Amino acid sequence: MNKRALLVGITGGIGAGKSIVARIFTLLGVPFYAADDRAKVLMQTDEALREGIQAAFGREAYTSAGELNRAYLAATVFHDEAATKRLNGLVHPAVGRDFSAWSEAHQAHPYVLKEAALLVESGSYKELDSLILVKSPLVVRINRILARDPQRDLKQINAIIDRQLPDEEKARFAEFIIKNTDQKALIPQVLTVDAQLRKKAAERISL
Repeated sequence: MNKRALLVGITGGIGAGKSIVARIFTLLGVPFYAADDRAKVLMQTDEALREGIQAAFGREAYTSAGELNRAYLAATVFHDEAATKRLNGLVHPAVGRDFSAWSEAHQAHPYVLKEAALLVESGSYKELDSLILVKSPLVVRINRILARDPQRDLKQINAIIDRQLPDEEKARFAEFIIKNTDQKALIPQVLTVDAQLRKKAAERISL
């Protein structure tokens, strides 16, 4: 009998609405781990990660007060693919360890959710039992980002999108696809996926 909670990923391109979908799952009592948010916390609080970032990008990566210098780090890695890979190579393992500890504390649930933009790109999806892809039309995604992130211009948004795999590629690895459009209600889709995941979890326990 395997009582371990299923590890379920939820991903999608920037502006697809991953966080909104995840919030609906939380209303159903599903524990939710926001990997991108936790990464920001760990970059500030995890000593080994801090040391690795400073070794790779210099002491300027943190301010004299010990705070993460986000502006410096973003300017350093944004247009440098090698630097981005170097940073991800430090951050993703730290997040993986943190998620493992977090998921261990939620084993009483049928399944838990891990939300991140780069689950497929980073290969992290391979450590999960199932993957949900949130899809939304590109023009809708861009309009959402412009509305929520006024500090970003269209050039920056397109640069971020270009660095993420297209939905067609991510869909190859997804067991479930949720369409976040004005024409399709989210809640019924989430309820359907939730029911299937709970059934999958129950079948796993009975094996």
